[in-house]
Amino acid sequence: MNRNYQKELEKLLAGLNNETHVPRLFLHACCAPCSSYVLEYLSEYFEITVFFYNPNISPEEEYEKRVEEIRRLIGEMDFRYPVEFVEGEYHPEEFFLMAKGLEKVPEGGERCFKCYRMRMEEAARLASEGGYDYFTTTLSISPLKNAAKINEIGEELAGIYQVSHLPSDFKKKNGYKRSVELSAEHCLYRQNYCGCIFSRQNGL
Repeated sequence: MNRNYQKELEKLLAGLNNETHVPRLFLHACCAPCSSYVLEYLSEYFEITVFFYNPNISPEEEYEKRVEEIRRLIGEMDFRYPVEFVEGEYHPEEFFLMAKGLEKVPEGGERCFKCYRMRMEEAARLASEGGYDYFTTTLSISPLKNAAKINEIGEELAGIYQVSHLPSDFKKKNGYKRSVELSAEHCLYRQNYCGCIFSRQNGL
């Protein structure tokens, strides 16, 4: 049976209204446009640390541009609860090592799944070390990303690192549409490929 991760998220968020403290969320972010709606939405319920960890992005100039844009976005948006920013280490060779042997796999396949996991695992590890209540990723806002796989990975990592995974399918309820609107409002740079050289070659 297909799960509705957006409904699961809504049920969880409704339950947070009864909490006596504001929960802390460690949010892996892939770029500013994808983060815009997610931050607008979730900052009503959480204190958020935005974690930019994307060794898949190349070239380095593209990586630096995306870091700059997400920092600017956080500085410009208004939030109910505090939002902080943490930049992970940028070692693109780690991505290429992970992708070895999968270079010819079509976009949206096993290489992408391993890339999701690489980034989400670092987020889960740091969320656990930092004593956060939840971790998740902005990746599910993209219509090109497999939300079921993202949530499957998140749930597996939650068990390994003993930190709760926040279910998500942020593209639902016009989430992707809202991210496009917010990108226009903040004049955000919107890249024309996901991040890695393989997606760039395929224009995705």
